[in-house]
Amino acid sequence: MNSFISSDNTWALWTVLAGSAALAIYLEQRYKWANKVTGCILALLFAMILSNLNIIPAESPVYDNVWGYVVPLAVPMLLFNANIRDIGKDSGRILIIYLISGVGTVLGGITGFFLLKDFIPQLSNIAPMFVGTYTGGSVNFVAMSESFKVDGGTVSAALVADNLLMALYFFILIAIPTINFFMKKFTHPYIDELNAKVKTNDSNETLASQYWGAKEISLLDIAMTVAFAFMIVTISTTLGQFLSTNFMSKDFFSTILREFFGNKYLLMTTFTMILATIFSKQFKKIRGSQEIGTFLIYLFFAVIGAPASIKLIITESPLLLVFAFIVVLFNMVVTFLFGKIFKFSIEECIIASNANVGGPTTAAAMAVSKGWTALIVPALLVGTLGYVIGNYYGLMVGGLFR
Repeated sequence: MNSFISSDNTWALWTVLAGSAALAIYLEQRYKWANKVTGCILALLFAMILSNLNIIPAESPVYDNVWGYVVPLAVPMLLFNANIRDIGKDSGRILIIYLISGVGTVLGGITGFFLLKDFIPQLSNIAPMFVGTYTGGSVNFVAMSESFKVDGGTVSAALVADNLLMALYFFILIAIPTINFFMKKFTHPYIDELNAKVKTNDSNETLASQYWGAKEISLLDIAMTVAFAFMIVTISTTLGQFLSTNFMSKDFFSTILREFFGNKYLLMTTFTMILATIFSKQFKKIRGSQEIGTFLIYLFFAVIGAPASIKLIITESPLLLVFAFIVVLFNMVVTFLFGKIFKFSIEECIIASNANVGGPTTAAAMAVSKGWTALIVPALLVGTLGYVIGNYYGLMVGGLFR
């Protein structure tokens, strides 16, 4: 069935995305209940509701443009203060809990396979797609579907299950810091630091409105933010394409070079950090980069909600959603169990699990939306590493089932 707004109605869809992001930000800064839910989840929820009511399409070139252009531009903008000297410690800790979290994904894939192999046809070929995507991202999902020759219809149904489960899991991760059980069992230094920064006598003002209060931003600030972001994305994309096409062999070393160093998000992060470290004083003077980049991330969250078709899952692939749930459940349990044992903070556990299930962009976006700015770069780094690890985990699980 065609949606009320067609997939090629570019202006109308951009209006919906921008309106969803603006409304989410307004509610987050105006009402305490919305501040607890967070604006990014509200933007995702608005798009999900509109999609499932068949008002907007589940797929559109507009959404592809957000992934292809808006998100890459947001990444460097959000890293203008990412001085390398300040983030080494945080990256190391996130990497450890991220690797532990990935083990949970593998265990979930194996458990789900043995529980559902008699009910889902070709699950031995489908399982590697979920293990790959819940360790890295959609890149691994596509790679595993091609490696194990999964037919197009099954891939589409699995992708819908993946998108819906991922969206629902984001709700859970966002809600965890509001649950007393987790707050009592884990340390939460980033939440405490943020609360201390925005502490005020005005009880009617939300944390979001205080954190994103009005700042002096000049035309030159906006120009420098946008220009530097375009420059970094252009250089990173060009260099990434060069590295990807010049290391085509399938040996381990070439694969690492191609998938890791050829990844544009890793290159963007690296270049921005180098510039922000060498020219730290100059970059810190550029105002508005966080605000512009964050708004672009809200657009991204709205796009995540659009493909989550609940109707399609119920009618065509409910068991695939169950399998995805098992994989993510194991990831969550392993992450928080070992996070507690090894004394990781609740913020580190949330970002590590998000980086596995959603990839680097969603993990960084969540760090942005929660105000955990020190975790943005670590989220991007470990999430990018997942693009490499996810393929190996997927191939390993697929080989085991065969």
